[in-house]
Amino acid sequence: MSRTAQVAPSIAPEVLTRYEAVIGLEVHAQLETHTKAFCACSTEFGATPNSNTCPVCLALPGALPVLNKKALELALRASLAINCKIQERSRFARKNYFYPDLPKGYQISMYELPLATGGWLEIEVDGHKRRIGITRLHMEDDAGKSLHEGFSDSDRWSYIDLNRSGVPLIEIVSEPDLRTPAEAYAYLNTLKQILEYTEVSDCNMEEGSLRCDANVSVRLRGTEKFGTKAEVKNLNSFRYLSHALEYEIERQIGVLESGGSIAQETRLWNVTAGRTEPMRSKEFAHDYRYFPDPDLLPVKVSPATIEEVRRAMPELPAAKVARFLRDYGLTPYDAGVLTATRALADYFEAAVRAGAPAKAAANWIAVEMLRRLNDAGKDIVESPLAPDALAELLGKIEKGEITTASGKKVFATMFETGKRASEIIAAEGFAQITDAAAIEKIAREIVAKSPDNAAKFRSGNEGVFKFFVGQVMRETRGQANPQIVNEVLRRVLAEK
Repeated sequence: MSRTAQVAPSIAPEVLTRYEAVIGLEVHAQLETHTKAFCACSTEFGATPNSNTCPVCLALPGALPVLNKKALELALRASLAINCKIQERSRFARKNYFYPDLPKGYQISMYELPLATGGWLEIEVDGHKRRIGITRLHMEDDAGKSLHEGFSDSDRWSYIDLNRSGVPLIEIVSEPDLRTPAEAYAYLNTLKQILEYTEVSDCNMEEGSLRCDANVSVRLRGTEKFGTKAEVKNLNSFRYLSHALEYEIERQIGVLESGGSIAQETRLWNVTAGRTEPMRSKEFAHDYRYFPDPDLLPVKVSPATIEEVRRAMPELPAAKVARFLRDYGLTPYDAGVLTATRALADYFEAAVRAGAPAKAAANWIAVEMLRRLNDAGKDIVESPLAPDALAELLGKIEKGEITTASGKKVFATMFETGKRASEIIAAEGFAQITDAAAIEKIAREIVAKSPDNAAKFRSGNEGVFKFFVGQVMRETRGQANPQIVNEVLRRVLAEK
C-alpha cells in the first residue's frame, strides 16, 4: 500500500491478507443551478463573503423556503443516470444540529422518504468489472463555511461566510459493496464522470462541488458479519481518498491484531500528517431529531415527469464507449480516452464530421493534442485548434500532401499560433516531396558516401536498410514520400 507522511504501524503482508475491508461511500455533489435550493440567491463561487444571501438562507424569522424546480430536475436526471428507482413521493426533513455556519440550526434534507433508491454503478478495476449497489439519492441544502486564521489561542480569528448556505446538493449513498481503495477510487471516478456528462454538477473538487465521506470497517475473510465502522471525512480529492482508506484499513487491522476494539466514530483525514484522526463519536440518526419540514410540501413525481427527464438524458459514458467501438472501429483504450469527458468526445466527433479519418483523429487527439493541452494546463474546450482545423491537417497527411513527420511540426505550429495547416505548410515549405527523380538523386549521393553499408545490404543484411531511409529523410527534412524513398533506395542499392 502507498503511504504519505505518516502511516499506521507496519503490518506484515500475511496479516493484511487475512482481512477484508468493507467500504461504502457517501458522495455530496453540488447541483449546477444558478440559484440556491430554496431561494433565489446566486450560487456563484468566490463572491464577496455573505453577499449571496437573503432572509431565507440567513434564516430570518418568517422567511419561507420554496423548492428550486431546476434542482429537482437535475436530481431526477442523476437518479436515472445511476439506475435508481425514483419514488413517487418523497419528503424534506429537518436534520437538527448546531454549528456556527448553520444559521437555521438545522439542515433541510431527506430522511425516511428519499427521492430515489436501489441504484447501481458498474466499475472496472484491473480488467475486472463489478456492480456496486447504491442505497439512495436524496436532496439537501448545504451549510455555510467557517474560515479560520491565526495559529495561537491569543491571535486566532474565525469568520462565517454564508454564501454557500442553501446551495443545492444531492447525496448519493453506496451500499457497502466496495472492498479495496482501488475500487472506491474507480467508483468515485465513474460517478464523477456520469454527473459531469449529464451536467448535473461540475464536480469541481477544489471548489467543493464534489465531496466524499467513506465508511470503513474490516473483517476476517470469510466472515459475513460486518466489523465496527469508522466514517472518514475531509476526502476532497481522489488521491486523499486512496491514501485515507489505505491508512484507515491498516489502522483498524492493527488495532484488532493487538487485541483492541474499533470505536464507532467519525475521523478526519489529516492531509499534512498523512493519517486519520478522531473527530467525534459516531452519531446516530436519532441524534439529529429528524422530523418533516413543516414549511415544505412533499415532493410528488409523476411517471410523465420521469419519462420527460429520461427523454432529455444525454448519452452516458458507457453507451458512448460502446458506440465509439462499434461505429468508429476504435480500440477499447482509445474509446476510453476519448470519452473521459463529454467535451473531449464531442471534439473527436466534430473532427470526424469535418472529414478526419476516425482512427487517425483518435490517435492524434489522444497523443499529440492531450499531451500539448496537458503541458499548457488547458482543457479541450480551450484548444487553439478547432475540430475542423485538425481535420484539415489529417486530410493533407492522408492524401500524401505532407508526411506524418511534417504533420507533427505543422500541428505544433497550429497549436502555438492558431493558424490553419494550409497557411503553415505554404509558409514553411512542408509540402511532401513526391518527385522520384529528386529523391533518387539524393539516394545515390547517400549510397555513394556509405559503400560499406551498401555492401552489407547487398550481402543480405536487411537491417542496414533503415540507415539509408533515415539518411534520405534527414536530407529531405522528413518531407520525402516514404513509399517512394523505399522503392528508390531498393532499386539503387540493387545496382552493382
